[in-house]
Amino acid sequence: MAIENYADNGAFAPRKIVHALRTTSDELARSLGLGKDAIQRKDRIASDRTQRRLRQMVEVLNKVEPRFGSALLAYAWYRSEPLPGFSGQTAMQLVQSNRADDVLTFIDAVDAGINA
Repeated sequence: MAIENYADNGAFAPRKIVHALRTTSDELARSLGLGKDAIQRKDRIASDRTQRRLRQMVEVLNKVEPRFGSALLAYAWYRSEPLPGFSGQTAMQLVQSNRADDVLTFIDAVDAGINA
């Protein structure tokens, strides 16, 4: 997911992300741990919290997309695959808990060949 393809006027655009991931606004909001309004109302889309969660999700997806071959498969992994060492939590659950840096560190460790 090239970041510039998912932004409008310097901010992440949820509708573009929804289209790319072939999902719904409701599902995207749930994946981010946000209410539906956060990705549908202009003032809420521009909020720091919404933009931060969108950025974190896109960063994680960008990091794993090459290993899965598509953004859709990366998104499926993000939502459903429990990560070892995180009490069975998925990347999505960790991002929802403001632990995106832990997910990115985990992915880097796996990429470096460190047994995670």
